Amino acid sequence: MENNNTITEERIFELYSDYILNHGERPKNIYRFAKDNEFEEKDFYEYFASFEHIERRILQEIFVKSVDLAATVNENQGTHSKEKVLNVYYIFFENLTMNRSLVLMLLGKNMLHNSKILTPLRETHRNFIKTLDFNDWEIIKNAKSDVRNFNDKAREEIFWLHLLSSIDFWRKDTSPAFEKTDVFIEKTIDTGFEIMDSQPLKKVADLGKFLWKEKFKKD
Repeated sequence: MENNNTITEERIFELYSDYILNHGERPKNIYRFAKDNEFEEKDFYEYFASFEHIERRILQEIFVKSVDLAATVNENQGTHSKEKVLNVYYIFFENLTMNRSLVLMLLGKNMLHNSKILTPLRETHRNFIKTLDFNDWEIIKNAKSDVRNFNDKAREEIFWLHLLSSIDFWRKDTSPAFEKTDVFIEKTIDTGFEIMDSQPLKKVADLGKFLWKEKFKKD
């Protein structure tokens, strides 16, 4: 097959996303997908092992791009860690909204039962949280010593649970331009640390239960 167009990872993302949005299902097989889009099947495997692999990478790539876009502001010395998180999250959710139909299709009706889709995003999100200096976070500075000394893994889990709760809120948000999602993110960003500081430390699983069951105000 002769083809002067160079296939790239980004191009495969675009072609695959377009296909599942238009057909409501995966292509029949990789050979047919490649042929219909005028590239060699072997070129597909340079980037992905399967269609499932593409789907697991989509949310991850959206988050990576959001971190990159926020980098110019976040690299300023005067930008505190909380602002860095919010800057990334606002861009991330704007990008989710730009791809809302695709993201909702990938997440399914119950995203908690779709852990494979979320696993790469979780790892990338964890790596981002590791770059933050929590010493300038006001709620942590004023917290009890056991909260200030909370280990990195637990801290990463708190932020991951908060991101999950924000994605779930965004999925169900019916406000114009999903404006209430931004309000939700800002109102709840400190929630995990507030819980830890107001009662004896419990298992991270308890925090997860709270984030999923608590009814936050939407106004």
